[in-house]
Amino acid sequence: MTTTESNVISLAKTLISRPSVTPEDAGCQALMFSFLEPLGFNNETMVFEDTTNLWARKGTTTPVFCFAGHTDVVPAGNLELWHTPPFEPTIIDGMLYGRGAADMKGSLAAMIIATEKFINDYPNHQGSIAFLITSDEEGPFINGTTRVIDTLEARDEKIDYCIVGEPSSTHKVGDIIKNGRRGSISGELDIHGKQGHVAYPDHVKNPIHLAMPAFAELSQERWDQGNDYFPETTFQLTNITSGTGATNVVPGHLHALFNLRYSTELNDDVIVERVEAILNKHQLDYDLTWTFNGKPFITEPGVLLDAVTGAIKTVTNRETELSTAGGTSDGRFIAPTGAEVIELGPCNKTIHQVNESVSCQHLEDLTEIYYHALVNMLCPK
Repeated sequence: MTTTESNVISLAKTLISRPSVTPEDAGCQALMFSFLEPLGFNNETMVFEDTTNLWARKGTTTPVFCFAGHTDVVPAGNLELWHTPPFEPTIIDGMLYGRGAADMKGSLAAMIIATEKFINDYPNHQGSIAFLITSDEEGPFINGTTRVIDTLEARDEKIDYCIVGEPSSTHKVGDIIKNGRRGSISGELDIHGKQGHVAYPDHVKNPIHLAMPAFAELSQERWDQGNDYFPETTFQLTNITSGTGATNVVPGHLHALFNLRYSTELNDDVIVERVEAILNKHQLDYDLTWTFNGKPFITEPGVLLDAVTGAIKTVTNRETELSTAGGTSDGRFIAPTGAEVIELGPCNKTIHQVNESVSCQHLEDLTEIYYHALVNMLCPK
């Protein structure tokens, strides 16, 4: 195993051993900065409410190339289902096990070691290198990356290119790059009826019966046809609760949750207008609260994608597929500033599961990919 490879695995294990369940950072960011400071990075720790964020930058010129990610992890869950303790990183048959191994402490380690190697090899590189790291990506995401971006925007400090280390790959590291994400908007709907005895239907107003035609229309609505980068927008009911638990009582209230994942063919205002028009069409008495989770974004082929796909080809001799599938990421807060943003990380097969793991070889490959991406971006031929 080479020095770079052993450094990557060692750092990943150290990060995994810190139980940084959202919004706790558990000292992970301080550990990362201890590697960055000797390389000439200036550190800003930005604490917003219960969230710790790191903005570290080396250089004052453009372009600004940023690695973005998060130190927080989801809870381990039932410890009895884990083969090894979730915060005691263990290597078995070439796989590194532990909570956060794939999402995304392995990526963080690869970023740090790649940057260290790059700066040692190219001390006079162009532009600046930055790290934007939060401890609130898996949670409410209100005091993390979005607050750091607000701070940077207020002082006109721009990120030009950004790699988010989310686990984007499917089978082999680098086989998938996420070059965009769908938007996400959620609704919390309360439909009001009138409670009463089932034997007297004239005296009641059943919110379940009233809601069903509207839900059927919402679920069958053709919101758009998608485009070259995005599939068509989808509507999903995620929770419905109603009733008293008795079979002879018509409920007086129905509570429902729903979500739309939408393409760049729509925007928040259009979605709100169309959903409410359908609810009003069915003459429902309702209250509706919207949560705007993030707008869609796309990074088209250009400087960043050319640099990263070239790096993947150099390291793995593999062609890369571009995708916008999956959930949201903190890239949605960075892209609206004008930055080119992509997501590239290890395989996502075990993320958020018990016995989360990542291939050690994939982490070593990822480190080399990040390194060559830096070379391609900041040392152009």
